[in-house]
Amino acid sequence: MSYRNRTAALASAAALAGSAVLMAAPAAHAEVVDVKYQCKTPIGDKSAVSPIDIKGVKSGSGYKITMSWQKGVSSSPVDLGKGAMAPSAVIKLGGADSGTLNVSGPANQAVVPANTPIKISDLSGTYTPKKSGKVTFTAGVLTIKALGTTTTCTPTNSPGPSLTLDVTAAGGGSGGSGTQSGTDSGAELPQTGPEDSAIALGTLGGTVLLAGAAGTLWLTRRHQAATRR
Repeated sequence: MSYRNRTAALASAAALAGSAVLMAAPAAHAEVVDVKYQCKTPIGDKSAVSPIDIKGVKSGSGYKITMSWQKGVSSSPVDLGKGAMAPSAVIKLGGADSGTLNVSGPANQAVVPANTPIKISDLSGTYTPKKSGKVTFTAGVLTIKALGTTTTCTPTNSPGPSLTLDVTAAGGGSGGSGTQSGTDSGAELPQTGPEDSAIALGTLGGTVLLAGAAGTLWLTRRHQAATRR
């Protein structure tokens, strides 16, 4: 193989190595899922459908998970004053892990008028992987406490996962399942976590490309020195 062909081959190999590193980035998949809730309220049963969005962002050894409702659910026969309603929910874990994640958030920041759909604030919790692999996050039971009463809303349409994360447990272990919880009131809605990993891996890919370029430069100088001799 000629010197020029060897140089081109080295540059191509470096570019392919960088691409391979980027393709190895952890996968994440999120979609808005319609959840049909059947709610047990102090004044009788009610039902409502709300699109549910679940996002995750890497945080230390775990992930900050945020659950959002795009439409209101249930209602109150009387006005709910500011701070009168405290929502919480359960997210079901599936795939490589199992169990549940408890999420909660701030009370209502504005008055909820009587007989109108109750808009749930974003609820957050911290998920720490106990098993490595693809883990799914699916909407579970929603609980609304207001004015000394409790309303429980249960999904009845077997909704699919709103989020799938490819996670790695500490030490790469395959520990057991359980319930996790966390609260982050007033938190800003995060982006899907694996993007951070993709950026980091992209930097690594750039390092591979730089190493390839350095190797090409070294070969060029060596060839020029040999020619002068």
